Amino acid sequence: MSRLAYATLKSKGSLAIAAVLALAGVVLCGQGLWIHAKAILAQVLLERAFAQTLATGQDAKPWPWADTWPVARIEVPRLGKSAIVLRGSSGQALAFGPGQLERTPPAGEPGTAIFAAHRDTHFDFLADVVTGDEIRVTRRDATIVRFRVAGTEVVRWDASGIDPLAPGRRLVLATCWPFGAAVAGPLRYLVHAEVVSQAAAAGRP
Repeated sequence: MSRLAYATLKSKGSLAIAAVLALAGVVLCGQGLWIHAKAILAQVLLERAFAQTLATGQDAKPWPWADTWPVARIEVPRLGKSAIVLRGSSGQALAFGPGQLERTPPAGEPGTAIFAAHRDTHFDFLADVVTGDEIRVTRRDATIVRFRVAGTEVVRWDASGIDPLAPGRRLVLATCWPFGAAVAGPLRYLVHAEVVSQAAAAGRP
């Protein structure tokens, strides 16, 4: 093979590899955009379902085939961020919003409520939460509970040290660490908050 032919073949091979990488990038970007679009659309449907729950006192599924339903709304007023929290922490639930871990009490009740969500969608704002921030939780029974952020930490997923039954009334928000990473890892970012006040909505006991 002549040098010219080899150079031509090599150039075509490089272009082919570049084309494949470019296509892969388009696919990944498309998947990323779809994930964010799905998260946004889901929250619209979840808001409607949660509004129905607040009005009727009955659990309302966001779509007919859902195996979960809204149990709370979480807000961080300083950041202007909010999200509807779903029952359970299965992969399907977390694909659409934050989930309340099983066997943890409702926010504001004795013990530690734990909400978990993905770092690149519903809990991406945790990177901007700081000690002293207010976290407001509206429960399915219309009770509004205000928490104050006491601190943050990074721990291994199997070494959080959180006891849902420990004395006190606390809230923990959990997501993967570090923010912006492309792959999952063993570390979790935790936001610890303690209750400040609790009030039932007007007309509720």
